[in-house]
Amino acid sequence: MAPMCQYAVDAKDGIPNEWHYVHYVSRAVGGTGLIIMEMTDIEPDGRITDYCLGLWSDAHIPAFKRIISEVHKHGAKIGIQIAHAGRKAEHVDQPVGPSDKAFSDAYRKPRALSTEEVLAMVGKFKDAARRAVEAGVDTIELHGAHGYLIHQFHSPLINDRTDEYGQDRALFGEQVIQAVRTVMPPDMPLIIRVSAAEYADGGYELAEVIDVFRRYRDAGADLFHVSSGGEAPVGSRKPSFHPGYQVPLARELKAALGVPVIAVGMLDDAKLAEATLAEGDADLVAVGRGMLRDPYWALHAIQANAGSDAGSVASGFIPRQYQRGY
Repeated sequence: MAPMCQYAVDAKDGIPNEWHYVHYVSRAVGGTGLIIMEMTDIEPDGRITDYCLGLWSDAHIPAFKRIISEVHKHGAKIGIQIAHAGRKAEHVDQPVGPSDKAFSDAYRKPRALSTEEVLAMVGKFKDAARRAVEAGVDTIELHGAHGYLIHQFHSPLINDRTDEYGQDRALFGEQVIQAVRTVMPPDMPLIIRVSAAEYADGGYELAEVIDVFRRYRDAGADLFHVSSGGEAPVGSRKPSFHPGYQVPLARELKAALGVPVIAVGMLDDAKLAEATLAEGDADLVAVGRGMLRDPYWALHAIQANAGSDAGSVASGFIPRQYQRGY
């Protein structure tokens, strides 16, 4: 399950509530193999909205632990996507980012972080990762896509700094990965979600940013969750949005870096998802909106792909209480 923001926190405190508990546990009951919890932020001003999740305090850990523990009871694995919205934070008086460039006229003008503040931000990612590990996650995903803070640093459209973080646009993401790895068990996989291409006029293509992603791999990223866009309003480079439109990017990144990849983006047709894996274009397939519509998407995908053996194949994944329905 791809991370999909719920914007459902009650008290604006970043703590998961009963909605999040039911939402994630029901997807585990529905047969999902790996659930990646929604964008969870490293500081209050790093949220997209005041209703987003956070991991900036140890007080957040128990609520996450409760969800994770129950998900595990139903056989699923679960991770948390750790992030900072940067200039795309909507509910703060003044967002921050690598530069003072606003996302669009509809967004507030950000303040450029000082060099010392950038270093402090690395530490905040590390602290949030430690809390995720304490909560019992099976994996951590860093959000380096869709125009959020890590992406903002490696995007030449946004990062015009004159310090070391501008001269070396991969440095911030590299340091975050290295810091996060120090608080993760050695055998726990670290995922990073990346935008492999930008849609804004003058934005990068994968070939132009592959060296940045290679740095991320060498710093300790084990899997790449391959998406695209999000750094600025879409320009003339807008892609054709069709089922599987991002799969070629996943395939190209996998070949270039020799790493396992997660493909995402309109892959909620079970046959297409299976074909993406069978052809070797990706090692995992992430489904977001499809799982918002159907908590049992994974069980239904098993049925769709198993043909006449659907009953026997799916029976190993269906909760005992529901097997009569199948």
